Amino acid sequence: MLAAFTTASGVEVGEVPEPAAGAGQVLVAPLAAGICGSDLHLVDELAAFGDEAPRIVLGHEFCAEILERGPETSGRFRPGDRVVSVPYADGPSGPEGLGLSPVLPGGFAQRTVMQESLLLRVPDGMPDDHAALTEPLAVGVHAVRAARPAAGDVALVVGCGPIGLAVIAVLKAEGHGPVVAADFSPARRALAERLGADIVVDPAESSPYERWAELGVVEQPPSPLLGEGVPAGNVVAFECVGAPGLIQRLVDGVPRHTRIVGVGVAMKPDTITPVTAILKEVSITFVYAYRQEEFAHALGLLAGGRVDAAAFVTGGVGLGGVAGAFADLRVPDRHVKILVHPR
Repeated sequence: MLAAFTTASGVEVGEVPEPAAGAGQVLVAPLAAGICGSDLHLVDELAAFGDEAPRIVLGHEFCAEILERGPETSGRFRPGDRVVSVPYADGPSGPEGLGLSPVLPGGFAQRTVMQESLLLRVPDGMPDDHAALTEPLAVGVHAVRAARPAAGDVALVVGCGPIGLAVIAVLKAEGHGPVVAADFSPARRALAERLGADIVVDPAESSPYERWAELGVVEQPPSPLLGEGVPAGNVVAFECVGAPGLIQRLVDGVPRHTRIVGVGVAMKPDTITPVTAILKEVSITFVYAYRQEEFAHALGLLAGGRVDAAAFVTGGVGLGGVAGAFADLRVPDRHVKILVHPR
C-alpha cells in the first residue's frame, strides 16, 4: 500500500507493508489526517540520523473508516463505521504511538490498524475533516483543564498557532474569559478573533501585559505580609509558542498569583529567574497531550458545533502532496492545519 514516511532527506511517498489487525484491533482506511507541528520536528530530528534513521509512517490526528474487524473484537463497530481514536495501538512489544512508531503505520497511509477499545464513533453528518481535529483540540482541552479557570478569570494566550487556537476555542466553548490573544501574525490574530478571542494584540505594537486593570484583574498587594486574606489571582496564561525566553516574559508580565500553563513544545534549553516567580507566587505547569476523557470531550465540542472547526482547516492534499504540504507549513502565516486525504 502507499504511505508517506520519513526518510533521511525528509518525507517521501512509497510502498510499505500492509498492516494486519491483531487481537482486539480493527483495520481502517484513514479518511483525513492532520499534519502536526510535531511531525515537522520529528522529520528534522530523524534527518540528522541519515540512512540509519527509522522509517516512520506519520499521522497521529485522524478520522478513519473501519474496513474489517480483527480477532477478539466485541463487534461494537462494523465495517463502514467512521471512528477516531487516541493514536495508540498494541504492537508486538507493547503499545505503539500511531504516527510515531516504526512498527505500525500512522494516518498518512491507505490503511492502518486501531485498537477497538479506544475507538469513538464519529456522529453521522460530521465531516471527516472536522472529526480529524479531535486530537489537536484535545490538547487544548487538557491545557484548559490544567489551568483550572474560574468564572470571570482573565485568560491570556500567547501564540496563536494550532495549539494556541485550540486553547482559545476550548476556553470560549466552555464559557471562560475574557480571552486575550497575542501573536505577531495578522492571519493568526484574525483566526483567534474568529474563534472568539475578546481582545487580540499585536506584540509588535502593544504589550499584552498592559490591560489588566480594564479587564477587572484584582491588584494584589506586593507582599502577602501586607494584607490579610489575600485573594487568589484571577488570571490564567498559556504559553503556546515554545520559544526560549517566553516563560520568563510571562512571569515578568502577569499579575501576582497567575497560573501559567506551558503548552508550546520547546526543543531548546530555557532559563528563568525563579525569584521573580517566587515574589509573585506564580505557578507554572507544563502539560502533555491529553487524557482519554478529554479526547472524547473534544469530539463532543466539535460534533456539537461549539467550535468553529472550519477555521482550523486551511488546506488539503492527497498522499502525493504530503512533501509539499510540509514545505508549506514551514512558511509563516500560510497555513494552520493541512489535512491529508489518503484516498
